[in-house]
Amino acid sequence: MFKTALAAAALTASLFAAVPAYAETKIAAIRSNELVQQSPQFKAGQDKMKQEFERRANELEAEAKKFGEDVKSFQKEAELLSAADRAKKEKDLNTRKIDLEYKTRQFQEERATRERQLFADMMTKIKGVIEQVAKEKGVGLVIENPVYAEAGIDITDEVLKRLQAAK
Repeated sequence: MFKTALAAAALTASLFAAVPAYAETKIAAIRSNELVQQSPQFKAGQDKMKQEFERRANELEAEAKKFGEDVKSFQKEAELLSAADRAKKEKDLNTRKIDLEYKTRQFQEERATRERQLFADMMTKIKGVIEQVAKEKGVGLVIENPVYAEAGIDITDEVLKRLQAAK
């Protein structure tokens, strides 16, 4: 019992001794959502994504439209076709449907993977600038997206200016 009380007292004393060190730590805040959306790196990433995937998206859209038209045409003509021709056409349409679904799924996965990759690259650059600004200001802790932060500790605008200069 005495050992437990002694350990608790020692722990409490060590906590009080550590408080002054933390009390002197300079804190800054960053609004990361605003920073990401306004950074030229984010806009460049969006443009790069558009360039990489717009053509394929248009091709898939055109293929889906053509498939839809062919399905409607088949539905109108189905009763006039022989059983063998109808079965052949249905099989062809089902194969095209499966192929189109596969291409669409593959496109979405590739796009999502590329978005994550570009976002990670962009965040690495942004974090580097945040760290640089924090070190220059002697900041020991940067808090991301606080509920409230005084303008004096918010470094978002300065980081954004550096990102814009680094285009």
